[in-house]
This record gives sequence, C-alpha cells and structure tokens, in this order.
Amino acid sequence: MTEAAGRLSREGLIEYRRGRITVFDRPALERRACECYGVVRREYDRLLSRTLPLRR
Repeated sequence: MTEAAGRLSREGLIEYRRGRITVFDRPALERRACECYGVVRREYDRLLSRTLPLRR
C-alpha cells in the first residue's frame, strides 16, 4: 500500500499522510486502475441500489 500510494502521490493523483488519503484527480486515478474497477463499481452500485430507498 505504501509503495503504491507513494507512486500515486508523486504523480499528483493523491496525497497520502498518516493513513489518510486525499484524492486530487479521481478520473486519472480511475484510468490508472485495472478494468476490474469498473466491474466492481457497477456491481456495488447495483447491490446498494437494492438496499437503500431511492430519494425523490
């Protein structure tokens, strides 16, 4: 984790300090992730939408 966070920090995508992560460029961070990020995100959204009432 520390190595990956350091690399992303040097690229200006995140800031990592004392276990806290601040994301500066989410679209770029998502592009750096493997294709499984999109799969996991869609499944998470699908499952979460079933458990929470929709706001209107």
